[in-house]
Amino acid sequence: MARNEEVAETGTINIRDIPRDLLVRMKMACAVERRTLKGFLLALAEERIQELEKKGLLPKGK
Repeated sequence: MARNEEVAETGTINIRDIPRDLLVRMKMACAVERRTLKGFLLALAEERIQELEKKGLLPKGK
């Protein structure tokens, strides 16, 4: 790796076997909120993690 290259601070996740009905509803929700599926799922995950942090079930994030 060259010295000037930045190391990406992201990862990849693949989710398989999502029920087709749920996938269709998720895509409809994305359209309503004008988000990508990625943006929709990231927002859901962030909201849920914040709820767990408020309850004291997870340590507070950065």
